[in-house]
Amino acid sequence: MAKATTKAPSAKEMLVEKYVADLKEKVGEARPDLALLDAVVKACGPAIYKADSATVAASDKDELARVKMNFIAKRLGVTDEAKADAAIKAAIEKYGRSVRTKHRPVLYYLIAKELKKAAALKKA
Repeated sequence: MAKATTKAPSAKEMLVEKYVADLKEKVGEARPDLALLDAVVKACGPAIYKADSATVAASDKDELARVKMNFIAKRLGVTDEAKADAAIKAAIEKYGRSVRTKHRPVLYYLIAKELKKAAALKKA
């Protein structure tokens, strides 16, 4: 009789589960786009594993400037500052200003959807 072996989930898989839970519970997305979430997680790279860079401080103007430059401009190709600022603001509002721990991939996911750049990110 063969033993059933269950592989423990990887650190990435555990984090993705946490992000999906945030999208469902805090954002209200009943069926998150897992392909987009996976693309965002890849775009974040190793930042998701470090405590300091895994979250975004929505009240820190320097941090939001880095999000605008490194994710919105470089990854999504949006250079219109007004559009970028509006997308960041909308994503923060959707996530909830009162949510202190805003996971970087969830915020990036919301920004990509707000800017309608999901397809471009999935191709990358």
